[in-house]
Amino acid sequence: MARWAPGASDRLQRAAMELFAEDGFEATTVAGIAERAGVTERTFFRHFADKREVLFAGEEQLEAVFVDAIADAPPDASVAGLLVAALDAGGGTLQDVRGRDFARVRNEIITANEQLRERELLKLAKLSHAVTAALIARGVAEVTACLAGELVVLVFKTAFVRWVDAPSETRGLVELQHEGLAAISDLTHAEITVHP
Repeated sequence: MARWAPGASDRLQRAAMELFAEDGFEATTVAGIAERAGVTERTFFRHFADKREVLFAGEEQLEAVFVDAIADAPPDASVAGLLVAALDAGGGTLQDVRGRDFARVRNEIITANEQLRERELLKLAKLSHAVTAALIARGVAEVTACLAGELVVLVFKTAFVRWVDAPSETRGLVELQHEGLAAISDLTHAEITVHP
């Protein structure tokens, strides 16, 4: 197969996911992934820095979806409206592009490996910072923007776990995110006493 054959990146990712699921992340080699995908190791390294990056491909694009949704929202959008726009765009993209089955397998692979879990946490921290920066660029006060950036990640992460973990869960990721936002709204409307 030619080194620059169309779809090499997709084939490599599919092959890697299969091997990670079959043999475990640690036991899987770049050579094995390339062989399964029908390409050379050199081709693998043209697409991915290492086997770990196969699981995190598209991270920057997904982050951009969240940020662009905030930037493109109507000028009079509230902070809550900006968060909903970001979550709808990000969750909808992940749901439509990757799908639940892919996300479930990827999550199982990451959950089984401590280094991959740390990398996933780093990805979520970067997303929070990016959302925070996008909100500040929209004129949102820094403290509010920081809290909102963390909130977006919390809602996304909580909904994602429910979306991939429960075999009986038929609702989409976006709907689960809306449910999470509603739960947070209920919490924030509860009476909270702050002691000096």
